[in-house]
Amino acid sequence: MQTTDQRWAAQAAAGDESAFRELYRAHVRPVYWIAHGILGSPADAEDVTQETFVVAWRKLPGFDLQGESILPWLATICRFQAANRLRQRRRDQAHTADAVDENLPDTVSVEEQVITAALAARIAAEVGTLSELDQEIFRLCAAEGYAYQAAAEELGVSHAVVRNRLSRVRTQLRGAVKEARDA
Repeated sequence: MQTTDQRWAAQAAAGDESAFRELYRAHVRPVYWIAHGILGSPADAEDVTQETFVVAWRKLPGFDLQGESILPWLATICRFQAANRLRQRRRDQAHTADAVDENLPDTVSVEEQVITAALAARIAAEVGTLSELDQEIFRLCAAEGYAYQAAAEELGVSHAVVRNRLSRVRTQLRGAVKEARDA
């Protein structure tokens, strides 16, 4: 049975823009936070997030989604785009005598890239184990930024159900992240 990401990826690869919009909605927040973690700038993170999805759209027809989630692939594209942005910043700063940013990392370490990709895959796998309702609550609240009440109305459940289930999901995901980091 195909996962939602696999179905959307196949449809988007065939040129279906609405399927690609669904992939975007499902993964834009995690991609943004990966970019923000590397770049430390909300504006640059927004730009890199958009660049990531432009590259993904262009490369999707030749992409074969092996796992259940497309997030690890998007995270890899994001890291490359962020590394390009860092190189561009350094070039720009080299040409500006008074602009020096010591907070700017010299490189994006390969180890950090592997850890980030593994973590994204672990989170995606863990989300895949959740009940359908919990996956929808996670998608709406964590990925799309819905308020609890808005998610409750969208799903036809109470505010308390959303709050309680999301709390359990976050605890479960924190445990998975801790396991992945300790491994």
